[in-house]
Amino acid sequence: MKKYALLSAIALAGLHVSAQEIIVPDSTGFKFTDKNVVKQTSVKDQNKTGTCWCFSTNSFLENEILKKTGKEVDLSEMFVVYHCYADKAMKHIRMDQKINFEQGGSTLDVPYVWKKYGMVPEEVYSGLNYGDKKHNHYELIAGLKGYLNGIARMPNRQLSTAWYNGFIGILDAYFGKLPEKFSHEGKEYTPETYAASLGINIDDYIPFTSFTHHPFNEKFALEVADNWLWGEYYNVKMEEMKQIVDNAIKNGYSVAWAADVSERGFQWKKGFAVLPVEKSAETLEGTELARWTKLSDKDRENEQNKIKGPGEEIKVTQELRQEWFDAHKTTDDHGMVIVGDAVDQEGNRYYKVKNSWDTNQLYDGYIYVSEAYFLAKTMDIVVNKAAVPAEIAKNCKL
Repeated sequence: MKKYALLSAIALAGLHVSAQEIIVPDSTGFKFTDKNVVKQTSVKDQNKTGTCWCFSTNSFLENEILKKTGKEVDLSEMFVVYHCYADKAMKHIRMDQKINFEQGGSTLDVPYVWKKYGMVPEEVYSGLNYGDKKHNHYELIAGLKGYLNGIARMPNRQLSTAWYNGFIGILDAYFGKLPEKFSHEGKEYTPETYAASLGINIDDYIPFTSFTHHPFNEKFALEVADNWLWGEYYNVKMEEMKQIVDNAIKNGYSVAWAADVSERGFQWKKGFAVLPVEKSAETLEGTELARWTKLSDKDRENEQNKIKGPGEEIKVTQELRQEWFDAHKTTDDHGMVIVGDAVDQEGNRYYKVKNSWDTNQLYDGYIYVSEAYFLAKTMDIVVNKAAVPAEIAKNCKL
């Protein structure tokens, strides 16, 4: 996803919550009750990397394997990341650096690697070959980008036959060489045969989005920088996108979810994401209005950030979604997995979402996302085609 600088500031640096920062559940003002939660694998930790797109989509596919076969697997994120860095680098140079080369990616990158290269389990390939116990790509990405910048300048006025091998050498040094064959649970595999053994068909997973600058019920390449594959998504109405998610949860399917997490209502340490109506002279009255008019701009900003429990949220429309996307108010930030739904103490509905920022937060790596937040801030979803309501599937010619 796009905002790695944002994630570095609000997510990665804050993953390890100190004793002084532990949030007491009752202090948030929210009390959530799970309703429907799908079978799923454990929460993972992307740590100091911008690879949420891979952690979330791998997790989603692990859930699919668990649902279909009853077997719990742990898929290697760095096997996927290695291949994406390598293929992205080639495209970056071919395109004269006119496409992104960053840590970010999209939910479609994992199926791309699965089909082209296969898959391996985490225990076979962790990608931790640089002295750290947890993933940390700060030095790696600096080295990769520096190398590519030097190559792109073409000091010999043409590219040599060695540049790509040099790039692969960096990946091998940090991640380790990719396995061509390996043993797992008493059997011999290649990445291709291991992927084939997992019991799912990667073509069964369908991407959706919802914007008005392209026709509904048709596919288009979503115009975000980290869609380096130029992957296409089915464009459906906002309400239909929600119907897909609701139908998936009802039938025991999780959903890969890409979203904007830059809103002040996305308070992951406290375990919720909401889209509250902003306080202003137009939305307040009585003593609250009188108090508001006497506050400084800084104090008003602080007040906006104080969310003390369920409250009125912005009414999201298709037009508002498009307006925020066009203004870059909704951007391609982060990938997660929707694994269920819940209600708060006032009966408002939320989606239960599995994150990849470890488990040391209030709800052990999960957050509760309001329907309003989902409708406004979703970039795209990927779901098993079996979970798509029949009428929507018919309209999209699935």
